[in-house]
Amino acid sequence: MSSQNRIAVLDIDGVLADVRHRLQHVEQRPKDWQAFFAAAVDDSLLPEGLEVALDLAERFTVVYLTGRPERCRVDTKVWLDKYRFPAGELIMRRDNDRRPARYTKLDELQKLGGPDRVAMLVDDDLRVVKAAEAKGYLVRHATWMHGEQHEQDTLFDAQGSEGRN
Repeated sequence: MSSQNRIAVLDIDGVLADVRHRLQHVEQRPKDWQAFFAAAVDDSLLPEGLEVALDLAERFTVVYLTGRPERCRVDTKVWLDKYRFPAGELIMRRDNDRRPARYTKLDELQKLGGPDRVAMLVDDDLRVVKAAEAKGYLVRHATWMHGEQHEQDTLFDAQGSEGRN
């Protein structure tokens, strides 16, 4: 398969978008998911993520695969355009899907054609990284937003165990 037909799949939160300013909404109980996702429009850019996206877009078709719920589609597209990310399909979690990210993302990767078609996955969640590698995907673990350990743990808890992000 030529590189023109292969795809690079990029996560958004923690890879392209700096979400640290909105973690406060999911550090408390009960978690305020509405506020967490509403604040996504104010995410700042992670320059390393843009650099990786631009590099991969030179060789592959780009697909954005996010744990953000479908109801955030318009805001997410506006954010991607604001920072001039390469054009690409945007795959989002169904609003009622509460499965952990490692399951939802692997299902979507399979729908995209599996390891034969997906040239690379870029994700920050170690559970997603390990699950994808176990299924034969080439993965780049995005660690550039990993600041304070509690921030990382908060985001990964939301992504992995609660199936919200």
